[in-house]
Amino acid sequence: MSLSDFALEPAGRAEPRRRTPPPRMKAAIFVAPGRIELDDKPIPDVGPLDALIRITMTTICGTDVHILKGEYPVARGLTIGHEPVGIIEKLGSAVQGFSEGQRVIAGAITPSGHSMACLCGCHSQDGAGTKHGFKALGGWRFGNTIDGAQAEYLLVPDAMTNLAAVPASLSDEQVLMCPDIMSTGFSGAERARIRIGDTVAVFAQGPIGLCATVGARLMGATRIIAVESVPARQAIARQLGADDVVDFAKVDPAQEIMRLTDGRGVDVAIEALGQQATFEGALRSLRPGGTLSSLGVYSSDLTIPLDAFGAGLADLSIVTTLCPGGKERMTRLMDVIASSRADLRPLVTHRFKLDDIVAAYDLFSNQRDGVLKVAITP
Repeated sequence: MSLSDFALEPAGRAEPRRRTPPPRMKAAIFVAPGRIELDDKPIPDVGPLDALIRITMTTICGTDVHILKGEYPVARGLTIGHEPVGIIEKLGSAVQGFSEGQRVIAGAITPSGHSMACLCGCHSQDGAGTKHGFKALGGWRFGNTIDGAQAEYLLVPDAMTNLAAVPASLSDEQVLMCPDIMSTGFSGAERARIRIGDTVAVFAQGPIGLCATVGARLMGATRIIAVESVPARQAIARQLGADDVVDFAKVDPAQEIMRLTDGRGVDVAIEALGQQATFEGALRSLRPGGTLSSLGVYSSDLTIPLDAFGAGLADLSIVTTLCPGGKERMTRLMDVIASSRADLRPLVTHRFKLDDIVAAYDLFSNQRDGVLKVAITP
């Protein structure tokens, strides 16, 4: 016990000062490759520009599985997760425009609003630098460089830039996809500059690929070809707007896409899995001057085949996307949901309590029981 644990009394007596331990919360933390476990952590202190939200629903992302497997490095003890829905528990002293008790979401990407990247109009790359050999991290902080959303509470930095109020008419499950996969999938379509009348191929119909299918339809594509081998995902792809489905387990997808388009190829191919095979298949499916929009998180080097790339002379474009975040983006996505132009609730196939997060990771990372997305509730 140190001297700071005593308070001086007028009579000169020293008695121990009882300190109240900081309140704690449950959180899913990265322990080591292959291990994400539930543990107790202190509830974060709130700075002037921050907001503390009590999580009411969150989920597990494919990127979290990369973290679990050690394919994307994060600090040991970090709380994982970047898709929060919750209620404002406490606001920083300088935060205006929100109130405690308000339902909100925050994007997986949390731009400050005043960085060089933000002022250049690329909010998703706020904070880009180097970490563990990766060149561009962008504004992805939750569950990456700061504690994330798979917990009872989450500290949101730059709250006025990143919080978005949830309309009373929308449920937690309706807005659950907005913070990441909806924003990412839609951005894959936006970055490709899909035009009215375009033919688009979307490689892989996991959660992000399905959102890209919806985004392509909203952008004006009149023919969408989904590349997927899992029958349940094929069915959801058709439900969400795919016109044709190519089973890559039965045929070469690039060759089949060329057959379906009478040898023309697609205007845009969206790669939503993050593997060499899907990247190459997307590249080979393009018409001359087409665009490959890459959404996958890659865990090894990519190779661009010389012939598929036209030796660099085919006027092809390759664009990448980190999901846009921030208040304005989240508000727009919720407007899409509220207008009934997109309903992503079919993507939630399983539900778990936070206490069962380890079982949820086991199910999701091993892709059992037809899982697409899991809803996690504290």
